[in-house]
Amino acid sequence: MAASLESIQSVLPQHGQEHLLAFYDELDSAQRAGLLEQIEQIDLGLIEGLIRAHIFAVPDLQLPGNLAPAGMLPTTPKDRETIERYSLARRRGEELIAAGKVAAMVVAGGDGTRLGVSGPKGCLSATPVKRKPLFQVFAEQVLATQRRYRAVVPWYVMTSPSNDAAVRAFFQADNNWGLKSSDVFFFAQGLMPAISLDGKILLAEKDRIAWNPDGHGGSLTALRRCGALEDMARRGVEYISYFQVDNPLVRCIDPLFIGLHEQAGAQVSAKALPKREPMEKLGNFCLVDGKVMIIEYSDLPEDLARATRPDGTLLFSAGSIAIHVFSRRFVERLTSGGSCRLPFHRAIRKVPCLDESGRKLQPEKANAAKFEMFVFDALPLAEKVVLLQTLRAEEFSPVKNASGEDSLATCLRDQVRRAATWLEAAGVRAPRDASGQIAASIEISPLLALDAEELARKIKPGLSIRAGEELYLE
Repeated sequence: MAASLESIQSVLPQHGQEHLLAFYDELDSAQRAGLLEQIEQIDLGLIEGLIRAHIFAVPDLQLPGNLAPAGMLPTTPKDRETIERYSLARRRGEELIAAGKVAAMVVAGGDGTRLGVSGPKGCLSATPVKRKPLFQVFAEQVLATQRRYRAVVPWYVMTSPSNDAAVRAFFQADNNWGLKSSDVFFFAQGLMPAISLDGKILLAEKDRIAWNPDGHGGSLTALRRCGALEDMARRGVEYISYFQVDNPLVRCIDPLFIGLHEQAGAQVSAKALPKREPMEKLGNFCLVDGKVMIIEYSDLPEDLARATRPDGTLLFSAGSIAIHVFSRRFVERLTSGGSCRLPFHRAIRKVPCLDESGRKLQPEKANAAKFEMFVFDALPLAEKVVLLQTLRAEEFSPVKNASGEDSLATCLRDQVRRAATWLEAAGVRAPRDASGQIAASIEISPLLALDAEELARKIKPGLSIRAGEELYLE
């Protein structure tokens, strides 16, 4: 039952937020009902605690004194014991996929504003020849996995309240790229109110709270709130393959990674990369009292970031690329009771809002705190974690910026490089220019091959590629 005006009027002053009803008398009945519903959604006790701890007090980051680098499993095993371990893990991962024990999950709540495009980021055209949207790249991977293992791999797509309708319509317009509608589950992440630096929840309009997404860590709570965890349990899914929407090189479902996760009895696992340079903007996998955790690149002191081993390699070399496997039962425990055990982090930002008189403000400097949860904060809550090192050229080239590094231009280049590498491993020569760069645009459909080994089995003998050619293999 919806809360009444009287009950909300009695509660707001207890938390110093009575201003949320300042314009109530100016609203029509629908606007009033909408505003009361929004206020009812806010956990005022939680907000009050965050205001005390993160606005009225400046959080003091204390790095543990016993901080150590976290170890990674190698990309390619060298000794006989590890080779056998990987072989068993890969076979076990394949068995789990074939048995319907694995689901894919993409975090796709963002939009393409930073990239200079409108709409959800997952709708961005992002492949070198066919210009497929990111969503299609992943859908075809999931479909190819289903065909390879003759099993259903359900796909859970996390949207945001602002782009949910657009994402659903985009999928529907292309018939989910061959996936059954019953195997694609959309759910929206949660929201948190923006808070002014004097501790007041901000209004975006007289009848609307200034909301912001609760971060990729909020995806775990959203899985429970929307019924996705129940859907997984009903299907028999035990493992969730988690990735973000901006990285078309990701392997959505990796049998080796899943097998290593189960083999170790892990609750959450992660893929890692050796950092390109000490200050690369990747979170750092660290070890504290036997627990794996991530220290953000902005929080790791520069002297530690630049510290090296005797062989000259970085001491803290393992960087996070937001690729995980979660055990479903672990997520259920983290979110039991409808809340999440992950901490909130503060970010000070410019947030458009109303002033006390109801005028709209476009602040010229940061005026508010946004609160987010980070999914990697689940790592130290797990009893067992697997870190698997992967290859940047194989699995990581995100589209985060409009230009420069981690842009669409660098991502397209890296997709072509990976395709050429796969072809060359299969005995097909890729043309190169005088500087050694690939001199053709090459794209390989996931429906043809999910990896270099599969491509080598399927490639037509005698294939030749001309310089300047656009080649699409399907």
